[in-house]
Amino acid sequence: MGKTIRTMLPGVVAGIFFMMSGCASPAEHRSVFALEKENAARAYAQVGNTTYSAHKLPVLDENSGVNDYIAYAALNNPQLEAAFNQWKAALEMVPQMRTLPDPRFNYGYFIQEVETRVGPQRNRAGISQMFPWFGKLKLQGDASLENANAMQEQYEAARLKLFDEVTQAYYELYYLGRAVAVTGENVALLKQFEEIAKSKYESNTALYSDVIKAQVELDKLRDRLSTLNDLKHPTVARLNAALNRPAEAPLPFPARVVPDTLTAESSQLIEQLKVDNPELKNLDFQAEKEKANIALAKKQYYPDITAGIDYIETGPARTPGVDDSGKDAVIANLSINIPLWWEKYHAGVNEADSRYFAIQQERLDKTNRLDADLKLALFKYQDAERKIALYRDALIPKADENLKAVQYAFEAGKSDFLSLIDAQRVLLEFQLTYERAIANREQGLSMVQRLIGGGSLMPGPENRRKP
Repeated sequence: MGKTIRTMLPGVVAGIFFMMSGCASPAEHRSVFALEKENAARAYAQVGNTTYSAHKLPVLDENSGVNDYIAYAALNNPQLEAAFNQWKAALEMVPQMRTLPDPRFNYGYFIQEVETRVGPQRNRAGISQMFPWFGKLKLQGDASLENANAMQEQYEAARLKLFDEVTQAYYELYYLGRAVAVTGENVALLKQFEEIAKSKYESNTALYSDVIKAQVELDKLRDRLSTLNDLKHPTVARLNAALNRPAEAPLPFPARVVPDTLTAESSQLIEQLKVDNPELKNLDFQAEKEKANIALAKKQYYPDITAGIDYIETGPARTPGVDDSGKDAVIANLSINIPLWWEKYHAGVNEADSRYFAIQQERLDKTNRLDADLKLALFKYQDAERKIALYRDALIPKADENLKAVQYAFEAGKSDFLSLIDAQRVLLEFQLTYERAIANREQGLSMVQRLIGGGSLMPGPENRRKP
């Protein structure tokens, strides 16, 4: 009988192990594959026909597009690297949560030997393994896997946020460059007006006050130009921060804009936000994690099982001729803990329920806020589109025509100098508003892409999310 038990014991222990421990699920394999795929993709970035890597970063000059800056940031930003490693660390927790606790080895030395019929007992050694109740390990692994999936979405959110930060700063620098150029052109124009006023004053066909007005306006515009030039330093520092470059590292004003086009309806974008936004998907995975934690908390009402084998070394019997003299003893043992403190387990279930409910409410609040952010981004984009068409096709040509007409009338003595200054001011503000609208359009579109998860509803000459 004892021999039969010893023969069956390894199989029984293996069966308990199989039933109580978890194994890698298809979802876990998919998550590992996603991590490995993303890890490989992070080694390079494709912009047009050029492939970049951490050892071959894009050269940032006046001809570099926004995708070159995004590729640079994707390959070099430490915050994105940190988010990736947090995802990686979370995924490494899954097999740890699915694995049984370490077996325990026990050893005992009989200080005073225990005399038995077959001989004195001298040493005792044993090994035992604790098996959590059926399903506990699987639930622990499921909760850990959902947490890893949530960290994956957190990484994706960090990536989209980084791309948006780069895009926002890039077009802010673009606008600043255009504002400097346009203001510089108007400074040159006002110098001409000053010379005209001086010439007419010398010929007694204009007042000296016209010369003073020109000089005052010119000094104001020069001060505005100085402010714009000084603003370049913090703007460049903001962009360098996203690129992981020294704040004082020089960057040129971007010379070109390759506009994307928004082709989807607002209702489509709102639906895509609800499905693909990584912040919402992060909360969805957290909710699934808490579901697993609720089930795990309910398992605490059941005991864990510990199985083991003890071996006792026995010396030879003191009495000659005793059967089985010196025969060592082998003991199979089984024990369970007693889940006695039910109030504690009930509180654990309530805690898990409350966490799940809190995440549901957080998701609802996050959806409302993101929906409002998307509507604001769409307004910014659509308002900029309208302004671009209005100022480019109507207001700027008319203001330029009016300025030329007023200048001709002033030179002919049919208009006063104040009208000429006003016409120049109007043209300058229209030009700056037009350039601001171009930057606002691209910044609004970037925010839309970030909110909808970097989807493909906005095809354009450059796939902004490709790196």
